[in-house]
Amino acid sequence: MSTVLVIDDNEDIRALLRRVLEREGYTVSEASDGIAGTRLYRSKPADVIITDIVMPDQEGIQTIMELLREFPTAKIIAISGGGTAISGETCLQIAQKLGAAYTFTKPLDLSRLLDAVCQLIEA
Repeated sequence: MSTVLVIDDNEDIRALLRRVLEREGYTVSEASDGIAGTRLYRSKPADVIITDIVMPDQEGIQTIMELLREFPTAKIIAISGGGTAISGETCLQIAQKLGAAYTFTKPLDLSRLLDAVCQLIEA
C-alpha cells in the first residue's frame, strides 16, 4: 500500500487530505509543521510528501530544501494559500524551482491533487 505524508499546520486541511487519500487506498501520516514532518519522514519515509508552504516553526520552503538535500529522490507536492508578505503563486514557484514535482494553490482541486499523487507513485 502506498503512503503519503501530509505536512500542514491547518488541522482541517490535514483531516480533509487524510479522508480523501484514505478513500483512494493510501496510508496517510500527518505532521503539523516542517520540523515534525522532516523527523517523521526520516523515521518512516513515505512514497509522496504533500507540504504546505506557510507554516510556523519551519515553513515549507525550508522543509523542501532539507528533505531533498537528505533524500534527493523524495517526491514532493507543495500547496499554499499564500502568506501575508508573499503570494501563494510566488511561494509555489519557489517550491517548484527547489524540486517540488507539483504545486497547487488553496483552495485545493482535490481531483488534480489525487492525479498528481497517483502519477508520482507510478513514476
